[in-house]
Formats: sequence, structure tokens, C-alpha cells
Amino acid sequence: MVRTGFFFLLLMVCSCSYFRPEQKPESIARVGKSYLYKSDIATLVPAGTSKEDSLLLVRDYIDRWASQKLLIDAAERNLNDQKKSEFGMLIKQYRNDLYTKAYIEEMVKNTVDTVVSQEELKKYYTENKENFKTNGTLVRLRYVNLSKDNPRFATIRSKFFDYNKKDKKFWDTYALQFKSFALNDAVWVDMSQVYVKLPVVNPDNRDVIIRPGKKTEIQDKGDSYLIKVRDVIDKNQIAPFDYIKPTLTEVILNKRKLELIKKFEKEITDDAIKNKDYEVYK
Repeated sequence: MVRTGFFFLLLMVCSCSYFRPEQKPESIARVGKSYLYKSDIATLVPAGTSKEDSLLLVRDYIDRWASQKLLIDAAERNLNDQKKSEFGMLIKQYRNDLYTKAYIEEMVKNTVDTVVSQEELKKYYTENKENFKTNGTLVRLRYVNLSKDNPRFATIRSKFFDYNKKDKKFWDTYALQFKSFALNDAVWVDMSQVYVKLPVVNPDNRDVIIRPGKKTEIQDKGDSYLIKVRDVIDKNQIAPFDYIKPTLTEVILNKRKLELIKKFEKEITDDAIKNKDYEVYK
């Protein structure tokens, strides 16, 4: 009787060992029939990470991997067939959308003409300018921020307000003495950038300082700000061509891409009909 019991116990131990999944080579964790391998975490730890931090990163990754696998297994066991069927259709549709989108984008990228001429930009702008309104105030100005004790202050002030492009050498010489400056008043900037660059300008005094043709000199804590405003465009006005030129380029390129996609979809359908790969049964 004792001998029979011993063999029964031995059989139980062997059976447990037999039915327990065997650890696969290079595997570091298992959930059900899913395995996580060393190769899956080969690039997980950044170079130079300490041993302690490396162990924490790996352990955290393994725990999150296991949790996800366990949740998926639980979901597959407990969700009803209708819900799983709905998700299956969504997954299939997502896969189809992902593949077709990637394929079309690759085809368009290799085909679309990315050169947009100045004439095309101006033509599109003229025909659609009402669609391009400013979201905020735009300004063209120049300014210089320098110490009011600068020994050449009077000369700099005079040349600034009577600005002449021929004085480039002068400005190149003295620019290093300025705390900040912007002398190109041909560029449109958003009013928010003006507030950042010129802290002496704020919403309260903006309407006094930021006016077309306005010349201003402001002393502030040992600094002197020389400001000359060229133009101002208020919010909800038609944006100037130069300011929205990058946007116009993007709009035209997107328009070309959409046209190419439609053309490509039509051609692939026509070819399928011609080759009898696509038929509609009545």
C-alpha cells in the first residue's frame, strides 16, 4: 500500500512538471503561451544607465508586458462573441486603412511636384485672399535696445530714426554693443513676439506706440529702446502675402496631393476593370 502511494505521488509530480510549459531559450518571462525574449528588450536600456536603474527599467517593462497580456487574455475570455466580432471588424478596417494610407502616401511622395512658383502663389493668394485673415495683430518695425550711457548714443539714435541701408557697415560695427535689435522692418511679426522682444511695450500702451510711422524712444532702468513702426495690420484683416507665403505653399501642395490621390484611385480602379480583376455583379 505504501509502495502504491509512493508511485501515485511520483506520478503527480511528473504530471505537474509535464504540463507546465517549458522555458524557451532566451526567454525572460511567460504569460500563458506568450513569451518575452531578451531580444525584445535589447534596446530598452539607454547606454550609460546604472545597473540599478537598468534593473528597474527592465522589471517595469516586464510587469507592464505581463499586465497587458493578462488583460488581453481576460478580455478574450469574458467579452461576448458580438463584441469580439465588432472589434475584429474594427481591427481589420484599421489595418486596411493603415496599409492603404501608407501606400498612397509613398506613391504621392514620389510623384508630387513640390516646386511652387511665385506666380502660382500670388495667383492663389489673389483668388483666395478672403480666406486668409489674421488671427492677431501683425507689425513691421525695427528696434534697438542699448545702454543709454553708450558713448555713441546720439549718433546711433540719429542713424536709427533716419535709417539708410547704406549704413550697413555702421550697424555691423555697433551691433555687438546692443542688448538686442532688429533692423529688418520688411518682415511681418505677430504682436505676441513684439511683447517678448520689447518688454517696454504692453497691451496698455500698445495703441500709443504701435502705430504706422510712429517713432518712439523709451528709457527703462538704464536701457534705451529706440522703436520705429513701419506698418500695422489688425486682427481679422487680410493677411499680407509675405506673411502667409509658407501657408500658401502648404495649401497648394496639399491640393496637389489630393488631386494625385483621386487620380491614382481612379487609375487603379480602371486598370482592375480592364484586367477583369474588379467586377460588379448585377
